[in-house]
Amino acid sequence: MMVLVSYDVSTTDAKGRTRIRKVAKTCQNYGQRVQNSVFEIDADYGTFLRVKDQLLKLIDEEKDSLRFYYLGNHWARRVEHFGAKETYDPEGVLII
Repeated sequence: MMVLVSYDVSTTDAKGRTRIRKVAKTCQNYGQRVQNSVFEIDADYGTFLRVKDQLLKLIDEEKDSLRFYYLGNHWARRVEHFGAKETYDPEGVLII
């Protein structure tokens, strides 16, 4: 299932700057960055619940914002891309 994760973490203090790095690193571990604070995560439901739990533990709900957009399994026809950044196929071959 494809989920779009976006976040806005307050970086006005050192704790906020630490939080934003941790949130970004967690998202990078499970998905692909598509914009500065936006990731596409293609995972099974159990894995996604772990990611969501990790992210919710990282943010400060008084200062930060975290959004999940559930695109489901047939996400490809719901996403259009235009512009400079090349798109990728999350279900394609991964070369490390």
